Amino acid sequence: MKKLLFETILLLIAAGIYAQQQVPPQTNQVIVRFRSDFVLNELSKSRLQTGAVQVDRIIAEYSGQSIRKLNTGNKSGYQAVTLKFNAGADIGKIVSELSRADVVAYAEPDFIGQGSGAPGTTPNDQYFNRQWGLKNDGSFSLSAAIAGADIEMEEGWALEKGDSSIIVGIIDSGCKLDHPDLQGRIWKNYDEIPGNGIDEGNNGYIDDDQGWDFAKSDSLPADDYGHGTNVAGIIGAKANNGIGYAGVDWNCKLMILKGLNSGNWGYYSWWSDAIHYAVDNGAKVINMSLGGTGASTTLNDAVNYALIHNVTIVACMMNTNSKTAFYPAAYPGVIAVGSTNPDDKRSHPFFWSNTSGSNYGPHISVVAPGNYIYGLDYQSNSEYGYYWGGTSQATPLVCGLAALILAQDPGMTPAQIKTLIQSTAEDQVGDPAEDAPGWDQYFGYGRINAHNALLQLSGESEKDKKNQNFVVYPNPSDGIINLNLLDAPENNSVVTIINSLGQTVYQNEIKNQMSTIHISRVPGIYFIKVKQGTVEQSSKIVIN
Repeated sequence: MKKLLFETILLLIAAGIYAQQQVPPQTNQVIVRFRSDFVLNELSKSRLQTGAVQVDRIIAEYSGQSIRKLNTGNKSGYQAVTLKFNAGADIGKIVSELSRADVVAYAEPDFIGQGSGAPGTTPNDQYFNRQWGLKNDGSFSLSAAIAGADIEMEEGWALEKGDSSIIVGIIDSGCKLDHPDLQGRIWKNYDEIPGNGIDEGNNGYIDDDQGWDFAKSDSLPADDYGHGTNVAGIIGAKANNGIGYAGVDWNCKLMILKGLNSGNWGYYSWWSDAIHYAVDNGAKVINMSLGGTGASTTLNDAVNYALIHNVTIVACMMNTNSKTAFYPAAYPGVIAVGSTNPDDKRSHPFFWSNTSGSNYGPHISVVAPGNYIYGLDYQSNSEYGYYWGGTSQATPLVCGLAALILAQDPGMTPAQIKTLIQSTAEDQVGDPAEDAPGWDQYFGYGRINAHNALLQLSGESEKDKKNQNFVVYPNPSDGIINLNLLDAPENNSVVTIINSLGQTVYQNEIKNQMSTIHISRVPGIYFIKVKQGTVEQSSKIVIN
């Protein structure tokens, strides 16, 4: 929540060398979003026609190979497709021609990310070495640090870098919309013609071509405090561009919704309106690094509106170092985020006040790095020396991970995303007095791990990486669990399942290498322990 300017000597980086190392494959696909009044043809593998004369002419002229309808999840009813062309096709020219078609809202390259199996991805952003929350080698200069006390983002990027069709709503103090490290990342409302005083989108907001300022009721959600620009950069600063910092998600669009004024406060009605706007205009994740102690029905209804329409909300626990519940974090279904330091301890205090600290309590979901978080400046395009600290800075790390998860599986529900992030978090990494086994009120289910979450979603298992002697699937499960021992069971092999309260809900001897276990379908996090001889290993599993 607070910021500080840190003076340092700038190290000159040979950006050209890094750029050569990080050149991605050239895409041969294009994403086309149609305007809301266009009706798309029914598509099939043999029918490469959208029903739009201009678009279909371009597909034929450039020998289109296939067409696929995108699942955008947008309540406004727009439709989008991906068009695949031959390798070597002039994608830039194709995008330019498609963008001029009357029925097209926009067209852009369908960028390619690295697949599973790469050792990790290090962006060439000038100050990436300061982003200890993404990669912590233990050398952070402003605080005690432990190598590995991070969210394993480099390994996560080897699996997923994001998708431009995923829109992230950021309800905050606004954003420096022209910042070069956010170039091409700010969401645009292509249904709206800016500056003409007409509501073409018929959504009740005039000229809202780049979000909305709910504090001033106008169409320019500029930042006049700095908090929102920092948060936006954590989620989506343009990565691998040789300047500034790297956001968690390299491709998502950032919908800027100003819900805090220059005094860093806002009415719940602003926040409620902003949530409805985000949902109705296509956001799939909403970041709310803000909170109040009043339990408002209006705000709760807005949160439920988002969840019912498959929009995930991530909110901060706040920073009073207390058990006080703040909203929207305390509403059911929200991913409530606490903060950790570079040494994996709960942030208390933050660097800016001896009485501050990451809040805790029965509603906390997970924690993430949140103290000494460098980011973008709302008053300058070239100043990169500011850092902030608070659960506000931990929250966008979790929000960014949720966006990456949706890039891998757009059909995931908010409950499934929350469960995945919780079940793949790293437990018992902090102070043992607070970070107890399983869920606890200080760390929730643990510090998030982007690699673990994306690895599990990709169909692989973190257990395989650690040479574990068994695997369980499916995970999450409906109470029917398949257990596969990687070695033949010994005579005294036993499986035990424990719930998050430490209660044993199942225990039995293992007689076969593959077994099916039935337990009561009580939703929550469970721990499966398999003891073979003197060796005992455990794993988390989620019951939906």
